[in-house]
Amino acid sequence: MNIKRIGTVAAIAIAGAVVLSSCAANEGGAGSTTSASASGVDYSKLSGTLTGSGSSAQQTAEATWAAGFQDQASNVTVNYSPDGSGAGRKNFISGAADFAGSDAALSDAELSGSFGLCAADSKAIDIPVYISPIAIAYKVDGVKDLTLDAKTIAGIFSGKITKWNDSQIADLNKDADLPDANITVVHRSDDSGTTQNFSEYVSANAGDVWTEAPSQTYPYQVGDSAKGTSGVASAMQGASNAITYIDDSGAGDLDKAKLMVGDTATKISADGAAQVVADSDVAAGREDNDLAIDIDRKDTAKGAWPLVLVSYAIACQEYKDSDKADLVKSYLTYVVSDDAQKAAATEAKSAALSSDLAKKAATAVASIK
Repeated sequence: MNIKRIGTVAAIAIAGAVVLSSCAANEGGAGSTTSASASGVDYSKLSGTLTGSGSSAQQTAEATWAAGFQDQASNVTVNYSPDGSGAGRKNFISGAADFAGSDAALSDAELSGSFGLCAADSKAIDIPVYISPIAIAYKVDGVKDLTLDAKTIAGIFSGKITKWNDSQIADLNKDADLPDANITVVHRSDDSGTTQNFSEYVSANAGDVWTEAPSQTYPYQVGDSAKGTSGVASAMQGASNAITYIDDSGAGDLDKAKLMVGDTATKISADGAAQVVADSDVAAGREDNDLAIDIDRKDTAKGAWPLVLVSYAIACQEYKDSDKADLVKSYLTYVVSDDAQKAAATEAKSAALSSDLAKKAATAVASIK
């Protein structure tokens, strides 16, 4: 799979919940070149309300997709609330949301239960829709160029490294004027797929320092916490000598550390994140249309960014309500299309799905009924 960050298309990003209705049809949003014949869906015949909940990392992408979709489906209202991945999955499982956005695939325990909107004998499936690098973003007096490795990152975020001029940081940044200042760690307070992906990375590469198992709940009593990607970004703006992990789409004007990948100090990039996903496999033991990715967190290829998240749309394989199934299926058909993926890559600094993964995702979406 070769994933490229390409395309420039207009889109809309909203700070709060994404609530877009038929008025978006007149705004010339992303995806206006996608025709019914190209997608296989006659969007003009669709009507109703679609409710999604979940990943705050997906927030900008969801706003972009909703605007583009509603250029075609002017009688559909798309509501997406960036409640966090864990909350999104809970809302979907209970039947409060028609689909979920999640930076972590459904767990075996979740898949063993029932789903409120799914047919009695049907389960949910994970469909990759969004690939993005996670930034180690910082705000440190006098420091604009910072390099960190997994061991040092694990030390900082577990509370074992507490000063910016600690020898472990200094050894990686010999030319930096590191202040004798306390490190303020900012982390997610909610059940977060970004935390899951971050903790998978540090656990895989520095398990002797990050001794807690990967989790969607931040495991250490250190620093300050904030809810959602936007909450973390806001907390960082008001902090000093601070550091966080955050989806690159939410990092704004914060400085971003380079990551030691093998022996190379590597800059964050969507292409590097895409490369790691391309080097990874679909997780074994899942249903045919479930495309959870087993990310290679130890990928050291040139340019690779193994601190990456793959975010999913979670939907029923079969819905109890066929009309709801048609809406979800139509929307996700658009989301995995070339136009929608290019638009999100532009607006959210994500990586468009590779042609291979996009085909697999489209096949999974087509199986929804």
